[in-house]
Amino acid sequence: MNEMYIAILGILLLLAVFDLVVGVSNDAANFLNSAVGCNAARRGVVLAVAAAGIVLGASLSGGMMEIARSGVFVPTQFSFHGVMILFLAVMLTDVILLDLFNTFGLPTSTTVSLVFELLGAAVAVALFTIYENGAGELGSFINSSKSLTIISGIFCSVAVAFTCGCVVMWFSRLLFSFRYQRTYKYIGSLWCAVSLTAISYFAVFKGLKHSSVVTPEMLQFLNGNIAMVVLGTLLFWFVVSFILQYILRVNTLRITVLAGTCALALAFAGNDLVNFIGVFMAAESSYHIASAHVAAGGALESLRMGSLAEPVQANIWYLLAAGGVMVLALIFSKKARTVTETEVKLARSSGVSKERFGSCLPARAAVRWALGASRFITRITPAPVARFVGKRFQPLELTEDDGTAFDMVRASVNLTVSALLISLATSLKLPLSTTYVTFMVAMGSSLADRAWGRDSAVYRITGVMVVIGGWFMTGLAAFVAAVITASVMMCGGIWGIGLMLAIAAGILVKSAYLHRRKNAEVLPELNLDSPAVLRELGEASVDRLGRSYGIYRATVKALLAEDYSALKRLRKKTRELNRTLEAVKEDQILPCLYSLPARLYDRGQLILRLHDSSMQVAGCLLSVVKASYKHIDNNHVGLTAEQGSDLLSMSDRISDCFPGLSIKLQSEGGAGIEAMLEQSGDLKAEFAECIRHHLIRAEEDVMDMRNGILYLNLLNETRAMVRHSFALLKEQSELFRTHV
Repeated sequence: MNEMYIAILGILLLLAVFDLVVGVSNDAANFLNSAVGCNAARRGVVLAVAAAGIVLGASLSGGMMEIARSGVFVPTQFSFHGVMILFLAVMLTDVILLDLFNTFGLPTSTTVSLVFELLGAAVAVALFTIYENGAGELGSFINSSKSLTIISGIFCSVAVAFTCGCVVMWFSRLLFSFRYQRTYKYIGSLWCAVSLTAISYFAVFKGLKHSSVVTPEMLQFLNGNIAMVVLGTLLFWFVVSFILQYILRVNTLRITVLAGTCALALAFAGNDLVNFIGVFMAAESSYHIASAHVAAGGALESLRMGSLAEPVQANIWYLLAAGGVMVLALIFSKKARTVTETEVKLARSSGVSKERFGSCLPARAAVRWALGASRFITRITPAPVARFVGKRFQPLELTEDDGTAFDMVRASVNLTVSALLISLATSLKLPLSTTYVTFMVAMGSSLADRAWGRDSAVYRITGVMVVIGGWFMTGLAAFVAAVITASVMMCGGIWGIGLMLAIAAGILVKSAYLHRRKNAEVLPELNLDSPAVLRELGEASVDRLGRSYGIYRATVKALLAEDYSALKRLRKKTRELNRTLEAVKEDQILPCLYSLPARLYDRGQLILRLHDSSMQVAGCLLSVVKASYKHIDNNHVGLTAEQGSDLLSMSDRISDCFPGLSIKLQSEGGAGIEAMLEQSGDLKAEFAECIRHHLIRAEEDVMDMRNGILYLNLLNETRAMVRHSFALLKEQSELFRTHV
């Protein structure tokens, strides 16, 4: 056998391990978000429960491996070399795509990506084979009927999951209401028993059907006595729930949520493990088939891989090893938390915290339509019925101080319905998207639970559209990327393989850098009770003020020198400064103000005014930099020496006001600020004099019109910038004098 194929097999093994890591980082949100969102237990406990489900599910996932071997393409039509390149292209593309989605914290479907990657790579290899042979049809290489079944099943799951989640949640809330403790006191044991029985039946008994660790005799017994087994399971869980709730005084809802987390993790591993190691295992089977063919005296070039279509029993040790890697990734992955945060925020009850997504026209139209439909239903519903339902759906005020985004009734519905749907699809050998199902069930239950109020609905719907759009883009991107990757490797041979490996490594390194930088930008919560926090806020505003005037002076010099590159860099820095200030206000200051106690209202208003002054300074600076950049970018004549001298003189006068500002604020309690504030009148007079000189020169027609307009704009923006700077100093002085 050629050493190249051994190397490809080794690369596929490494990629499979890495794919397990990035895949779990993305799909961890599927089975963690409900338990995390309702704060059912400490994160370590939730991770331990999910890890147990992953290990068990991995051992039951053997029946899904045929999808990677023959579910999308017809192996009889492909040579050994062709399928090895196909599998390598699929794994490279999958690792890159999943890692990029994880970097930006967006959940995506690993099943969609795998199916479209297999389809794209198969098309590329098939076209290359047809070109080499000079004959053949593309349709004979693709298992079109099975591919359409898989793809349509995945996308149909969107509507099915959303509808099931919405309907089950509506009836559950009607039964329990938001004040569920009283009702749960009487029927909690039965609710828990039914949920656990459903989870056990679908997630375990259905999963056992295709497991590699179950004998035919065991399957025959289960199939022949299924009613007795289900009834016995229901009775068992009812007794256990009764003992836990009434004797041991345990919150059985918490047990249901944790059991659902375990079951959903089990279903995830059982259904999606093929997305991560199925390709490697298919490649390994191909290698063994080729080795046996060569050992029997056959020529490798004439070998066709029809044996891949035969039934296969997965190696249990591979499955368990994959489960172990998934558990480690679940525990240590930082990107998994980023993706989980997206789903929890979209499903949480309405609150005052910042919405992650904006609004779009379809979302606004959907909300208006829903409001109209709601008014119509209200008009035709009998008043007693409307009052009863309204009372059952009257929400409680949820505090998010302990991390609770919704209650455990909704969490149990999310987990149970998701586990049922995924496990049912697994038992039918349908590669259902766990991301589609869990996300849409959570969105459906959120809608039925009235978590999307009028103030948040448009943003939540936009978020759902963004995520679903990302799934569709995943399919397109996976197909195109797999076609390109497979084409380069088929045409370039070993050099093409090396090139694509280098590109993949570069993309992964870049995405890791982006994620670290993104995490570094996460802002901590403010505690306005702490003088140290107030001092840090004051010092940060002083530092930004110094940076602003440093950028201003550099802009004036670059404008005089007509330095296009320098102005472009300064424009980028100024935009970053403005984005930072906006993020601080949206993510730190405003959420903090909403939760302030009455005794800190004055302090909170002072901090808000201080930050608004900083934003005004940065906004004026951005106007100065953008106007200067646009002027030079359009190749207009630069400023005259006299104009430049005036601006630099003003820049020096302004900069002279601020050295040692931070030291004065701290050591003198703001007393030294008063002398600086007195200079504001002098600066106003100097600006007025500069504008007068400019108008005199314009009247004498000694300057270009565009040049004059730019200069006048710069003077006005600079004057506004100075005015806001002194306003900031006043706020700083009051802050350090009264609170620090």
